[in-house]
Parts: sequence; structure tokens; C-alpha cells
Amino acid sequence: MQEERVRTRNSARYSKSMIVIHWVTALAVLGAWLTSEGGRDIAEDPPLLHFSLGLAVLVLVVPRLILRLAGGAPDVEPQGGWLGATARAGHAVLYLFLIVLPLTGWYAASRMGVPVSFFGLHLPAIAEQVQGQPGLIADLHENGGTVILYLAGLHALMAIWHQFVLRDGTLQRMSPR
Repeated sequence: MQEERVRTRNSARYSKSMIVIHWVTALAVLGAWLTSEGGRDIAEDPPLLHFSLGLAVLVLVVPRLILRLAGGAPDVEPQGGWLGATARAGHAVLYLFLIVLPLTGWYAASRMGVPVSFFGLHLPAIAEQVQGQPGLIADLHENGGTVILYLAGLHALMAIWHQFVLRDGTLQRMSPR
């Protein structure tokens, strides 16, 4: 009876809006990573696509959180206990990175005096320009970009584990069918 109840609850799908935002966000994160460049050379040739994709991630977090709070996401605690706590913590860390990475990138670009635009819309600097190294925040942004890819990979592996080991229908919940 308990196993049947878990399977039923876990088979609930995300809302169509959440599914679209999830996959567009995933593509934007991957695209931002693939178009990233480092060093002071970006001042001469700013990676505008990287900036736009990174800021798109930040923009997408807002409706994603609103939809999640409004009930657009089914229960993420399929088993309760440590598994549910781990799932909630994992999602919280991913959301944290989806917010912090774009902001730290914008900050680092501002410190280097690099103009930031969001698909052609020029945005104001959010920090004073400095000569020399832009600082610790820029280093955190650069390393965080790689960390979020590892987190996203772990997130995908956990979904696959749920689907094929626990057989709880997790992949169908977020499939764009």
C-alpha cells in the first residue's frame, strides 16, 4: 500500500510552464558555460551571448520560483526521510546557483569595466570599475560555472536513478511531451 501511494504521488507531473522553464533554463546554463571566456581580454571583446544567456537564467528563476510556490511543482519528497531531505537540499543549492552565478558575473563584468547587455538591452554597472584583477567574486563566478554543471549532472543522474532503480516515474514528471 505504501509503495503504491508513493508511485501515485510521484507520477504527478510538473505544470507545462514549469517544464518549459526547466528545459529553457537548462539550455541557457549550458549555453552560458559554452560561451564563457575568462581574463581581462573580455574588456576588448565582451562575450555578449554569454552575458545574455547568463542573465536569462536569472530572469527565468523569478517565474520558476513563483510557479513552484503556486503549486506548479509536485511534491519533491518521494520517500521522506533522508532521501526527501537530500532532494530538497539539492534543489535549494541549484536554485542558489541559478541566482548567484548571473549576479556574480554581472558584478565581475562591472568591476572590469565591461558593459553588460541582455539581448541588446544595456544594463548599468552594479560595482565600481577597478584596475587590475576584478577580485574574489570573479573567481567564484568562474569556478561556480563549472560547479553548476556538476550539480546539474548529478541532478540528471538522480532523476535517472529514480526512474530506473526506484521506478517511480520521475523522468515522466518533467518530460516535455
